Amino acid sequence: MPTPAMTTEAAAIVASNIRKFIHGCHILHYHGVVDAYGHLSFRHPLRPQIFVMAKNMPPAAVSSQDHLIQYWVETAEPIEEGAPEGYVERRIHSEIYKRHNDVTAVVHAHAEAVIPFTISGVPLRPCYHMAAFLGADGPPVWDIADHFLRSDDPDMLVRHEHLGRSLAKSFDGGNVVTLMRGHGFTTISSSIEDAVFRAIYTMKNAAIQSATLSLSAASAATNNFSPSPAIRYLNQSEAWNAAETLSGTVSRPWELWVREVGASGLYSSIA
Repeated sequence: MPTPAMTTEAAAIVASNIRKFIHGCHILHYHGVVDAYGHLSFRHPLRPQIFVMAKNMPPAAVSSQDHLIQYWVETAEPIEEGAPEGYVERRIHSEIYKRHNDVTAVVHAHAEAVIPFTISGVPLRPCYHMAAFLGADGPPVWDIADHFLRSDDPDMLVRHEHLGRSLAKSFDGGNVVTLMRGHGFTTISSSIEDAVFRAIYTMKNAAIQSATLSLSAASAATNNFSPSPAIRYLNQSEAWNAAETLSGTVSRPWELWVREVGASGLYSSIA
């Protein structure tokens, strides 16, 4: 957080990240990616051994620096004594930051449109260019049940370091989205704006794919169950090139989304 000891330039960098973080929390709620649950975090831009999250509160209600907690990446513990209660699942974030030095923002959400792809065995695949970052084969599904210890309560929450560490490994090799069985998904990026972008379009792609699968099944039923044309997802070349092209355009939707939440009347930001 900005402190009197910081230079003007350093304080401005930190303040900018706080504003983006608050906007990001509001945008994720506005688009239905999060509700009272789910969370966004960012790595401290000047102290990479620290990451920042909101305290235990709905993302839509985050409005100021007073709502934020700084944590050590190494331990997921607050850097200040007497910090307010934080999210139980903050080790999703700490273990990703610990393993992936290039990651500076993480979103974890339980969007309903995505859940079927975590439990059905049907892979989530890129239906259109906006979700090309999913990769042609789609994101992996991480099953927490494979990683519980006997001492763990199997409540599906990533509340322990060993669970967060296992989840963080799923982002090796360039993967940027991981589905979580019976829980939701997590996405990573090198910026707050892009992490929010990926979360929104992961959810949108899931809704499009579900509608497409339903349409395909209905078509088969009305044609005496003759085989329907195969669903054409983005192939490897299309996904790679579309992702590269769109990566430079994230500021366009971000600016719109900031205006949308600012005009909605629900959200407040005094950062």
